[in-house]
Amino acid sequence: MNAAVLTHQMEPMESGLVDQFGRRIDYVRLSVTDRCDLRCSYCMPEGFTGFEEPGHWLNFDEIVRLVGAFSRLGVRRIRLTGGEPLLRRNIAELAGRIAALPGIEDLSLSTNATQLERHARALKAAGVTRLNVSLDSLQRERVTQINGRDVLARVMSGLDAAQEAGFAPIKINMVALRGTNDDEIDAMVAFCMARGFILRLIEAMPMGETGRNAEYLDLQPVKERLRAQFGLIETILPGAGPARYLGTADGRFNIGFITPISQHFCETCNRIRIAVDGTAYMCLGQEEKFEFRTLLRDACSDAELEAAILHAIDLKPERHEFREVPYKILRFMSMTGG
Repeated sequence: MNAAVLTHQMEPMESGLVDQFGRRIDYVRLSVTDRCDLRCSYCMPEGFTGFEEPGHWLNFDEIVRLVGAFSRLGVRRIRLTGGEPLLRRNIAELAGRIAALPGIEDLSLSTNATQLERHARALKAAGVTRLNVSLDSLQRERVTQINGRDVLARVMSGLDAAQEAGFAPIKINMVALRGTNDDEIDAMVAFCMARGFILRLIEAMPMGETGRNAEYLDLQPVKERLRAQFGLIETILPGAGPARYLGTADGRFNIGFITPISQHFCETCNRIRIAVDGTAYMCLGQEEKFEFRTLLRDACSDAELEAAILHAIDLKPERHEFREVPYKILRFMSMTGG
């Protein structure tokens, strides 16, 4: 380990993880696989074969050890992501081990829900507290167009199973694409209102060729239209995500807007992403990263691992440059970890 990392070993840990811009980092998005059973038009191209070798994936013991070190340094929230995390074998077992770690207060999971029907009860029993489900359309043909697979019926069955298992509320993530599904936003609002889901509208990000080719939609006019149409007011929901929320006055419906392009949230960013191979990415829109796999497989000490985490956090940049340099990031979202 280099000297820059080792200098952190003597620094006090009481203040938790704070980057060089004063942001407290208490949230890790952890990819457990880069595989996915869909090929969403804004994420992973059809025919993509550049997957990480399974031998490079962190195993469960390595994941738990790494998350444990993060938790000792102040991380309280973990989100399991992919690819599609439910494709990782024995995912409920891993969830249970993470949920049992001291200091972890919130364990959530992002999924496309195609496999959720058979996993929902086990995930709830393991300690997963919240689910985010990707759903970009309510029309079968359009889902097939966007996701590359005819899966709407399976997603709906997964949502039913999740509610039956006791997950509440469930967040629905809709990537809003100009000319593709933007005419369905009102229908998705009505669907989420009827089912008791929280809706989150997301701007497409220019990550990889697929992201840059997505039909970007500025969500600011959409937000103001929905505010007026439904009498929505500013609200704050618990959680660690970047969404800005509006809700009905009676609190029965909430909608979030994730706007990395039209209104970025870099100044409050409290998260990093760890890919399936143990590479920590400090920002979706920058290249700063730190690789933990070698350390873990070289039998590093706990002190060395914690020092490495502190060094990695120091690499976190102030903000992305999606607007200024849209062609900068070549990796696809699935390679980074959702």
